[in-house]
Amino acid sequence: MLQEKLTVAAQFKTKKGKEEQARQVLMSLIAPTRAEKGCIDYVLHQDPKDPTRFLFYENWTSQAALDQHMKTPHLQKLAAQAEELFDGPIAVSTWKIIG
Repeated sequence: MLQEKLTVAAQFKTKKGKEEQARQVLMSLIAPTRAEKGCIDYVLHQDPKDPTRFLFYENWTSQAALDQHMKTPHLQKLAAQAEELFDGPIAVSTWKIIG
């Protein structure tokens, strides 16, 4: 039986001219998130054809670990900057690992 594990895909589209600022802000989330209990991996991607598009691919040991991640100061800081940096809401989808 598989343990409860979750995959998260979080997609961001930056405002024109904010790509580098957003990249730096998103990169700053990597080290503290990877140090969180329950984080299996946390990888940032940028679309090579559209530099305004970013994706975090994340794996967590449980929903509880993900819930705790969402309450961290570094995620709260990102939320406070979202309106300035991003063109629309952050698209987050959660997937249950089944195999």
